[in-house]
Amino acid sequence: MFKRGRKPKALHILKFIVMGVVFITALGFGIRELWNCLIPDLFHGPVITFWQGLGLCLLGKLLFGWHGGPGGGFKRNRRAWDEKLKERYANMTPEEREKMKEGLKNWCRPNNRFSRWYDDTDVLTKQEETKPDTGTNI
Repeated sequence: MFKRGRKPKALHILKFIVMGVVFITALGFGIRELWNCLIPDLFHGPVITFWQGLGLCLLGKLLFGWHGGPGGGFKRNRRAWDEKLKERYANMTPEEREKMKEGLKNWCRPNNRFSRWYDDTDVLTKQEETKPDTGTNI
């Protein structure tokens, strides 16, 4: 009936269902135990049940995403994004291309939207240079 060494398809499906149930059960108990060991002692929070642990896991997945880690969506659509950017770049005038290159060069420099990540040392030294000397050395 079956070839030698091959398992029936139903057995494979049953194996994955059993593994899924075991994984979800371990996940629920693991979250419950972590919560019950930490939260009541540290923050005087409630003790939770297995089902509440699974609910917390589902809530975390809904709020923070499913798979892929940081930038997962961008990685999946990278090829389409690259093609779109190449097409847009090909349709630009030389002045627009130069403006885009300058914009990309200054992308992570101070005084743009990421400037809060830089130290204010450059700004302070420029301000000190422009201050008039009052003649007091205190």
